Order: sequence, then C-alpha cells, then structure tokens
Amino acid sequence: MKTSIKNIFTTVLFLTFSIAFAQNIEGVVTNSENQPLLAANIVIKGTTISTISDENGKFSIDTKGKLPLTILVQYIGYKTLEIEVTAITTIPVQVILVEENQLVEVVVSSRRRIEKVQDVPIAVSVITGKQAEQAGAFNVNRIKELVPSVQLYSSNPRNTGINIRSLGSPFGLTNDGIDPGVGFYVDGVYYARPAATTLDFIDVEQIEVLRGPQGSLFGKNTTSGAFNITTRKPSFKSGADFEVSYGNYAFLQAKASITGAISKKLAGRISFSGTQRDGLIDNVATGRATNTLNNQGIRGQLLYTPSEITNILFAADITTQRPDGYAQVVAGVAPTKRAAYRQFDAIIKDLNYQLPSQNAFDRKIDHDTPWRSGQDLGGLSLTIDTKIGNGTLTSTTAWRFWNWDPSNDRDFTGLQVLAKSQNPTRQTQTTQEVRFAGQVTSTLSGVVGAFFIDQTSTTNGTEESGNAQRRFSQSTTSNQWSTPGLFEGYGIKTDASIRSSSAAVFGQLDWAITERLHILPGVRYNFDKKDADYKRTTYGGLQTTDPALLALKKLVYTDQAFTSSTDNTDFSGNLTISFKATDKINVYATYAKSYKPVGVNVAGLPSNSAGLPLLELAVIKPEKVNHYELGVKTSPFKNSIFNLTFFNTDITDFQTNVQAAELGVNRGYLANADKVQVKGAELDASFVISSHLTINGAVTYADGKYVKFTNAPLPLEETGSAVSFKDVSGSALPGASKWAGSLGGELSDQARFFGNSGKIFLAIDSYARSEFSSSPSASKYLVVDGYALFNARLGFRATEGLSVQFWGRNIFDKDYYEQLLPAGGNTGQYAGVLGDQRTYGITLKYVL
Repeated sequence: MKTSIKNIFTTVLFLTFSIAFAQNIEGVVTNSENQPLLAANIVIKGTTISTISDENGKFSIDTKGKLPLTILVQYIGYKTLEIEVTAITTIPVQVILVEENQLVEVVVSSRRRIEKVQDVPIAVSVITGKQAEQAGAFNVNRIKELVPSVQLYSSNPRNTGINIRSLGSPFGLTNDGIDPGVGFYVDGVYYARPAATTLDFIDVEQIEVLRGPQGSLFGKNTTSGAFNITTRKPSFKSGADFEVSYGNYAFLQAKASITGAISKKLAGRISFSGTQRDGLIDNVATGRATNTLNNQGIRGQLLYTPSEITNILFAADITTQRPDGYAQVVAGVAPTKRAAYRQFDAIIKDLNYQLPSQNAFDRKIDHDTPWRSGQDLGGLSLTIDTKIGNGTLTSTTAWRFWNWDPSNDRDFTGLQVLAKSQNPTRQTQTTQEVRFAGQVTSTLSGVVGAFFIDQTSTTNGTEESGNAQRRFSQSTTSNQWSTPGLFEGYGIKTDASIRSSSAAVFGQLDWAITERLHILPGVRYNFDKKDADYKRTTYGGLQTTDPALLALKKLVYTDQAFTSSTDNTDFSGNLTISFKATDKINVYATYAKSYKPVGVNVAGLPSNSAGLPLLELAVIKPEKVNHYELGVKTSPFKNSIFNLTFFNTDITDFQTNVQAAELGVNRGYLANADKVQVKGAELDASFVISSHLTINGAVTYADGKYVKFTNAPLPLEETGSAVSFKDVSGSALPGASKWAGSLGGELSDQARFFGNSGKIFLAIDSYARSEFSSSPSASKYLVVDGYALFNARLGFRATEGLSVQFWGRNIFDKDYYEQLLPAGGNTGQYAGVLGDQRTYGITLKYVL
C-alpha cells in the first residue's frame, strides 16, 4: 500500500481543528512524509477571505461567524481539497489526496469571487506566477507563447498593441486617441497605457487571461478580453525568496521579495525585479550592439486589518526602462508605383549608399540616429475590502503615470534622411472603482459597480530632416530639390494633448434556476468624453522667400493645427446560459453587445490637394460589437481537462490604424473600417499521463477579415497610384494568424537536492503560428511567414530551499519576424522587428 501511494505521489493532509478562538478554524497541513507544507493556500469558498500556512504547516482562518461554509485548501502540484465545515470541532480530519494537474482545480477571481476555473462560464486561461517563472515568461510578450489566443506586437513600448482573438488594438503605430480593446489590470487597477505590457512582471501570483468582451464584471469596458493579474499580498508570517538568472549575451535577471508582520494588524511586502542584457543587433556605425535590456522595478505593499471584516491594502510601484534598443532592420525593398527615380534602389544609388547587409538576419545596421526607448511607469493605489451582509464592498482608488522618452531612426538606414524622430509623451490617470459582490438570496448572486477614469496625455515632439531628405522626398525632376541646405535642419515641432474621461455603472447577476442551470445577465451604461488639441509648426531649413523653394518645403512638412471634442454614451450588455450537465461537463452560451468608445485623432491628419487637413477624419466613430460564443469545459477522465470554445465576433465601424505616406503625419492616423468579422475556435487541454508525465496544449483557429473596407490605405507596393484608397473588403485583418498553438510537457520524479525534498524535471515547450499580414491593407511584401519556436528547461525545484534550472529559448535558433513595417514616407524599404535568436542560461532560486 505504501509503495502504491508513493508511486502516485499521494499527499496526506492532516487538519486538526481547535477552539482557540470562537470563530477561528485552525489546522496543520503536512505531506505524506509528515513534513509541514509552507504557503499552502486556505480560502473560504465564495469569498475573498484567505490565509496561508506557516513553516510548520499551521494556519488559522476567521470564519466571520458564518457557518456552514466550505474551505478550499490548495497547494501547487496537488488536487485542491474542499472541506465542508458545519461547526467548530476538535475532531481531527484526515484526507488522502492524489497529486494531479493543478490546472484542473486552479481558482480564479475574475467574477469577483473565488471559484474553480472549470466552473466559470467564461473562456479563461490561467498562468500561475510559478508557471510563468519556470517558462521564462517575465512579461506579456512571452505569455503569448503559453496562451496562443494572445497576440502582442511591439516596435517599441509606445507602439505596442495587445490583441486577443486578433482584436483589441489597431495594428501598427499607437494613437492616444482611442482606447485599447484588451483591458490590463493589476490587483484591480486598470492600466490605460499599452506600454505597461512590455514591462517585467513583479512578484506575480497569477495571470488570468479572459477572452471575449468584458463589460459587466470589470470597471473599464473592453471588447476583446482582459488580463487580470494578481500579485502576492503581504503576509503576517515572515518569508522571503530570491532569484537570479544568468545567460548568454550577458543576460542577468535578479528578483527578490520579502514579507512579514510590522505590527499585530499591519503587514508589508516589498518586491524587486531587474533585467539586463547586451544587444542582439550590431550597429556597424557605432561599433556597439543595440537592442539591449535594462529594466528595473520595485513594488511595495502594506496590508492593514483594522477589524475582522475589513482589509486595507496600499500599494506603490515604479518601473523604469533604459534600453539602447528597439532598432529595426531593413528586411526588403518593395517596388512602388512611383517613377523610377523615386524607387529606393535608385535613391540610394544616387547617394552612393549601400545597406550593411541584404539579409536582415545578419542582424547588422548602420543607423546614424540613436535609438532610445526610455520609459518610467508607476503609481499608487488604495484598496479597501469590507464585508457587508453576505457580500464584500470593494473600493479601489488609483493614480498612475507614464513618461516616454524616445529617439528613432525611422528611415532604417545610415543616411541622414530623418536626423531626428522623437515624440516624448507624459500621461497621467486617476481611476476610482466601487463594487459590491455577494449573495443576494439563496439562488441569486451578483456584482454591481461604478467606475471612473480621467487621463491626460501630452506629446511634445520633434522630427527633423537631414542632408538626404531632398532625395527621398523628391517628387519632381526639378533641379531645385538639390538647392544646398534646403532641407537640412528643416523639421516640425509638435504639441499634442488629449484629455479623456469615462464613467460607467455595470453589473452582472447569477441566477441559479436549478443547481445545474444558471442564467447570467449583465448590463453596462457608459459615458465617454474626449478633447484633443494638435499643433504642428515647421522650422529650420533654408531661409528663403522664393515661392518655388517654399513650395518644395511644403511638400515635405507643413504647419497644421486643429482641435476636436466629442462625447458618447452607450448601453451594452450580455447574457450567458450555463448548464452543468454532469460533474465533469459544463456547457455555456453567451451573447454580448459591446462597444469601444469614440476616438479622436491626435497625431496629425493627412492633407487634401490644397494642403489643408482632412478634418472629417478628426473624430473616429465608436466600434459596435456583437459577439456570440459557445463553450464546453470538461474533465473527460481523471486528471485531465479538455475545453472547447466556438466564437463569432462582428464589429461595425472597426477602428483601424493607417500609416500615411506623408512624413508630416508622423504617427499615422485612425480611420473606421465599415465592418470586420472574426470567427473561430479554441481548444485547451491538459493531461496527467502518469505520476511522472504531464502534457498540456492549446490551439486557436481564427478567421479574421474585413467584411467591408472600401477606403483602406494603399498597400506599400501601390504607393504612388492614381488613387489614394483601396477597397480591401474580404482580405485578412492585420496581425491575424489563422492558426496558433502551444504544446508542452514535463517529465519529473521526486528527488532531494542539498537536503531539500522536491522534483527533478525536464520540460519542453513549443509555440507556433501561421503567416499573417503585417499591414492595415494586405501587402504581399509585408506578410510575416509562419514559424515555430521550441524552449526547454532542466532542473530541480523545491517548495522551500534551493531550486536550480537550466533553460534554453528558441533552442533551434529559428530566424523569424515579429512584425514588418514600412519606413516613413513609404519609399519602398521596409523593416522587420526581429525575434530573439537562441538564448540560454541558468536560474537559481532560494525560498526561506
């Protein structure tokens, strides 16, 4: 019997209850070898009341006087235990559990309650902090390798878009005038800037990726999904963990977290993360490698418990990035419809210039304008949870800031076409959310809340021409283009600002018609207001009164100024029917009517033939979304999950990004596509084949297309055509791969290392996606080929003490692009955002 139990990694938990306090349940958590388990998670089901076991396995949790109740006991690698408590008792309870896949029993808080993920009628993927650490997923860009429905595109932190199911943010350059379609929350605080997704995770407990519209559960309405990230909270029991990683290209990453009691009712936690790495691309002009990593972050928390029913959490964080990075490499040249002398190859021949390499994967550049991508992001938050009746009232108040200090070489060459290209931005936001979640009657529970956000963003940019601008901008055969000094130092100063405010009330009910059949209606009412100011002023270049020369200068840059103000209200909602056919089969169907708020252009507008801005493009209509989803969550046999989801999303007035041929439209501009559609299916599976082998995988099929888009921008190769727009109806959405998937497995066995009990393991993870368009209008030159990546790790891990891991990423050294994008001015050359080459290293972690 003992051998059998050992072979299947059986865990025995002895829970001994006493009446030390009239309303406290106390116990001890141990394993089969009678060793205490530190940091087991003990939760009162259906509430946010929780605690963890100490180094002796002991815990005490306050019942708040509510009996009967159910306690969930969780420990990574073991099946969650549910204990029904009807009365405080001194009788010891013995329970035997079999180790199995933690994904089966992982719990989430997305519906503002603690519940098993398999019971939630939402398509959601969960990555624990430990899973992310072990896979080397220290930011969202790497999470996409674990959740293939997620796509993240970043040519630099500002120009970052995160999509779920091919929807969320316009593909390409970022415009402050619209809201993201994927929400990003950390401990209940909404982060408005997509740049936050490029930062390193700090002390993450769990990442929940919700797919589909989320408007009746979260403060900010989102049309495509949400990241709900929770960090580890302060503990009254002292603890600490330290981690350091070292790899090739001088990769160095250090993490630390310390927690403990400050007084009887006050606990704290402070966490740090720092990452450095040498560059991956050689700049032959400077003799230095570029695209480095240089990130530091710190997060502090104070937990105050003034009474048994109230928790107050104060948090502060700041993260900085100072890389010499985000350079892009010329990936190719597309012939355009312009005259022969205006083709890229003809231009650089006249200037006696050659690219340092014709192969982007030689990873060589000669850029003469420095790349700089400095950003600071941080904030303060105060969250108060207090129990009222059978529910919890939560207030979350937060203030955040984002400072962006860039420099770019937008011509991607060593020529002085653009001597300067930089648009520093300062953004601040204030948010307030109040919500109540709880049980209304024995069959009715729900969430109701209100949300407000006010944010301001200001940009003071500079773009300046160099001595090669004359040749790249030349649009006639006039010799006057070669007038000495005509364009050198000629540029624009940009002052742009936007203030955006949004207020909403939202709610969702869960009506249990029977124990197995639930109906969940949700509603939301939203008000949005946006005010934008844009002013662009030319300066420099040759000072002349010659009308012909002035006309040439205006072909490159012109003054432009406009203001726009708009507001919009919207009523949206959703309806879900959930039916638990058996204990192992949960089926749900959802219809959601959602929207993305009205937008404004705040980065310049294209001009008409008279040189005047097209003001009709200043305001962008809101997106209107109709979403249908059918899902089934199953556990077909012991230690397994097999979930399947079908979805169809139709969007009217889709907000898309257009890269203008005019240099003056220096960030691109926004437009509405008449209608788009994304339909597809998702499969998530996890299996414990034996006590030594686990396998998990996910596959996404998404067919995303423009149903109707008649005024789309011209693709790169059609620049210079007699028309300015193109009908791309029926073509694929940018950034949308039809197929994406991940597959991984781990082989493990019990072992001891330096006196610590734990596991020795070998794990392999893979991620693949099919080709996708990298342009708002499909271009045959801007198609990113499909690729597959493989990662591996080998090591020993323990709950406490020393863990060690050897890891390799992209172990087959696959060359691939993450994105392709045209150079400013659309002269034919286009550049690639390169995926990282093979990296490898070692990670040491010590838990006290």
